Amino acid sequence: MSVWTELVGQDAAVEVLSAATTNAASMTHAWLITGPPGSGRSVAARAFAAALQDPGDPDGTGHDVRTVLAGTHADVTVFATEKVQISISEARELVGLAQRSPSQGRWRVIIVEDADRMTERTANVLLKAIEEPPPRTVWILCAPSPMDVLVTIRSRCRLVNLRVPSAEAVAELLIRRDGVEPDLALTCARAAQSHIGMARRLATHDDARAYRDTVLAIPSTIRGVGDAVLAAQRLVDDATEQSKVATTERDAAEKSELMRTIGAEEGARIPPALRAQIRQLEEEQKRRSRRALIDLLDRAMIDLLSYYRDVLVSQLGSDVPLVNQAHAARITAMAEHSTPEQSVHRMEAVGLARTRIAAGAAPLLAVEALTIALRPQG
Repeated sequence: MSVWTELVGQDAAVEVLSAATTNAASMTHAWLITGPPGSGRSVAARAFAAALQDPGDPDGTGHDVRTVLAGTHADVTVFATEKVQISISEARELVGLAQRSPSQGRWRVIIVEDADRMTERTANVLLKAIEEPPPRTVWILCAPSPMDVLVTIRSRCRLVNLRVPSAEAVAELLIRRDGVEPDLALTCARAAQSHIGMARRLATHDDARAYRDTVLAIPSTIRGVGDAVLAAQRLVDDATEQSKVATTERDAAEKSELMRTIGAEEGARIPPALRAQIRQLEEEQKRRSRRALIDLLDRAMIDLLSYYRDVLVSQLGSDVPLVNQAHAARITAMAEHSTPEQSVHRMEAVGLARTRIAAGAAPLLAVEALTIALRPQG
């Protein structure tokens, strides 16, 4: 099995990255891996880091490669945030880490996932370290698009762009890696629009498929403003509940660990000098919870976009396959009772809702405005 096995449908990127591991002329100290969500940016970064540590192990059987891919290699740091933004203090920690020589591997590799979450001030903290790193330090930044990264940063990186893999390639990965039944694998790969992580979640979690079906039922249930408001409330409530389920257990474990570290018992009075640490943790957890809610709602918006895309495909008589084949009957009915112009208008409304939510608008207000715009017109 190759170190690149899980990077599906990215032959051109693999060629560039693998060449850099063995050819000094192709190697550089800073890389920017871009591609649509789910295309495999973090997978590519980890595989590249593994190959850099041991380019003579293409099959990925050696200690260095296995520990990098397992996330336990001492000289490979993967920084990922669940907050809305990467903080300046976190960036400074990475800069300090970058100055250390590798302890056991060929390179010290620092992978920054979601580099697009850096503000200009945060990116400027990294600028000097990325521009002139120590000889054996490599930076690998990941972002959806080069334009999402500050120009002074991206101009100092070599760009590797990933493309959207085919649904068939994603399905093959699910079958091989996760043992998913072939028909389900292909259905989920198409529903996720080749987003590998989402396709895996849909294929392996019944509740994820049920939630997606709930989202896709919204267009056919809205008849007026009242229906729209109720649908918005249900959608936000469901997303809020799912985000709580995803974060509550982790939040409790983190707080318990902090209480143990500072020597305080659960339920005991916290000394004033230590309360700031508790407040800081609680604030970080709130930001993470909001990020989880925003991500869930954004995924719901993408699913709605795929639904109206299918409606428009049907209206235009295109022979391209539907993303949501399981909902073909409702899609056909909506296509017959609306116009292509209305479908485009609804897709624009979904895009506007995504923008508003990402910009910090109250989720319920943004989703209400969306569902009202989705109601039948005339």
